[in-house]
Amino acid sequence: MSPELLAVEPLAAARRLLGATLWSGPVGMRIVEVEAYGGDPSGPWHDPAAHSGRGRTARNAVMFGPPGVLYVYLSYGMHTCVNVTSGPDGIASAVLVRAGEIIAGHEKARARRPAARTDADLGKGPGNVGSALGITLDDYGAQLFDAASPIRLELGPEITDPAAISVGPRVGVSLAADRPWRLWLPDSAAVSAYRRSPRAPRLDLPA
Repeated sequence: MSPELLAVEPLAAARRLLGATLWSGPVGMRIVEVEAYGGDPSGPWHDPAAHSGRGRTARNAVMFGPPGVLYVYLSYGMHTCVNVTSGPDGIASAVLVRAGEIIAGHEKARARRPAARTDADLGKGPGNVGSALGITLDDYGAQLFDAASPIRLELGPEITDPAAISVGPRVGVSLAADRPWRLWLPDSAAVSAYRRSPRAPRLDLPA
């Protein structure tokens, strides 16, 4: 399939990635939870929570490029987080892979994630996605639709039933914290828990 299928607005790209398979060598992961992120104020999807929210830097440059490219970064200096760029070339956006189910290469994934109690825990949470797949910062910029790439993405059939996808606010962000750009497959045991950032503004609840 063509990466141009991801050359759409962030939330549409996130929906398209649910059910897709991310391959890293022999390990395959079915994506079951994602978060969409937009870009800088000059683009159509300004997102202050995105790494690209303040503009282009050496770190986030691939977010401003074509869709279907791997964007990786370290969270808390230790967890490699895996993102797929989206949107048209020149407009920043990406989708964070928050959780996935290992469908191939279980032994290698278990060796990388010895603390996982069950197979469902192997790819539960964005840091564990990177660990189970063995993705490192050296994989930054990998062309995910290139058959020769060490990290590859295979899109599955598009999920068209709205009831098959759950939607809610993103996890752990302090800006645009209530934007409903986290999507997941509710029937999967690999979906991570929601945790609101303590730095996010308090929700105004009705009296």
